[in-house]
Amino acid sequence: MRRRTRLGLIAALACLLLAYGVGARLGGAAEPQAAVHVGSWVWRSSVERFGGFSGLELSADGLDFAAVSDRGTVAQGRLRRDVEGRVTGVEQAVLLPLQDSKGQELTGRLADAEGLALAADGSLYISFEGYARVARYAEPGDAAERLPRPDAFDAMQNNSSLEALAIGPDGALYTLPERSGARDLPFPVWRFWAGQWDQPFALPRSGNWLPVGADFGPDGQLYLLERDFFGIGFLSRVRRFGVEGDHVSGGEVLLQTGTALHDNLEGIAVWQDAGGAIRLTMISDDNFFWVQRTEFVEYRLAR
Repeated sequence: MRRRTRLGLIAALACLLLAYGVGARLGGAAEPQAAVHVGSWVWRSSVERFGGFSGLELSADGLDFAAVSDRGTVAQGRLRRDVEGRVTGVEQAVLLPLQDSKGQELTGRLADAEGLALAADGSLYISFEGYARVARYAEPGDAAERLPRPDAFDAMQNNSSLEALAIGPDGALYTLPERSGARDLPFPVWRFWAGQWDQPFALPRSGNWLPVGADFGPDGQLYLLERDFFGIGFLSRVRRFGVEGDHVSGGEVLLQTGTALHDNLEGIAVWQDAGGAIRLTMISDDNFFWVQRTEFVEYRLAR
């Protein structure tokens, strides 16, 4: 989500500090964490459409990736990794504009793609924030296949709607807005299954944390990436939930970063590495702002 207007000069200062690693210890978690940092790698490109990535998916081996941008771009490529399994580069990257159902390039508020989910058949599902909706793409360059849209989506806050999207083990789609409407209200989760939407449960809200990405891991559990902003930079948090039918449980905090340790992490992909450990791979949204950066950030679950 673009925050240039709200952050103004504070954002410029914050992101300059980010670039030099200042403030990494501010706002950090006091308790030992379940996630251990594996590595971070900054992706730079001079391609015109590059930047603003808000959704991420990886193949089962953690190599092939897809990402969507809040200016209506989908990127696909392959991650290069070293012998320790850390990301060291991007290869074969292709950036394509997303299209509407008539095959026309998305523009303006209709192009604000935020959530991304990869189906078993290789098709992509994308949630949008400017005008709340979910669309299916058989191939990235194809015209969109519009999913039914409940009237309730009209009531979602402007520029704070369907930020996260994930596909469950049963093939159902799950999405939720960035804002719930009030600090004391949980985040409503919407599910698309058998051609219909329902709202089976909600996820608890705490403090100023807002959901920005989601994925189901190889363990069948739902991982929620959340973001906060404090003074000079962004903080990130990942919680894990169990989902059984219409019920949700858990909510363990696996990761909570200090302020400005990473950039504006918005997309998350959860997978299992060759050693059998679950990894959390995240990508940052640079807001197309020169002092921010696009980075892949990875953590491994230690327990």
